[in-house]
Amino acid sequence: MENGVAQPVIVAIDGPSGTGKSSTSKAVAAQLGLSYLDTGAQYRAITWWMVANGIDVDDPSAIADAAGKPEIVSGTDPKNPTIHVDGTDVAGPIRTQDVTSKVSAVSAVPEVRARITELQRTIAAGAADGIVVEGRDIGTTVLPDADLKIFLTASAEARAARRSGELKNADVNATRDALVKRDAADAGRKTSPLAKADDAVEVDTTELTLQQVIECVVTLVGEKRAAK
Repeated sequence: MENGVAQPVIVAIDGPSGTGKSSTSKAVAAQLGLSYLDTGAQYRAITWWMVANGIDVDDPSAIADAAGKPEIVSGTDPKNPTIHVDGTDVAGPIRTQDVTSKVSAVSAVPEVRARITELQRTIAAGAADGIVVEGRDIGTTVLPDADLKIFLTASAEARAARRSGELKNADVNATRDALVKRDAADAGRKTSPLAKADDAVEVDTTELTLQQVIECVVTLVGEKRAAK
């Protein structure tokens, strides 16, 4: 702390789907007065654009050629995070099953990751008070110098139950299979795989309520700030 003012802090929160990553990240950012960035929404946005523009998502070279075309703008208010592509609000469309099923393939293309990573670093660097950035490769690739890195985990069963609840009565077994498949794709890709950074704090959320996870992360951020 300098002159009683909290130092800006960059928090990276990584982990697979269904661990409570988004809910936790938004709540922590709101509670601590930090900006918030959902990097998954950016990958969904570029995937949505590819689909909307008839790009063959099974053709990595076609994806690579188009990676620089869409203009993606992320709002960083944790209470109302927004995402626009070429001026269009895509917060709803990017959550469809069609986009979800294609996002791993698009995200695996190195040119897409380079483009989105640069965008993420620019946003983080511009956050005056600090930022909570959630994703799958933030602590390892995007912001390796983040002040605090957290890796959320949970059992596949717990994650599927949460995600199917979000997806309104989706079949838990089908959801679990889809989650496991996506994790394998994301963990196995050559460019910036889903992985826990060596210096990340792992938090298993299987048996924890969302409020407990939020309190845990807020405490970790407080400790990190006190040590700065």
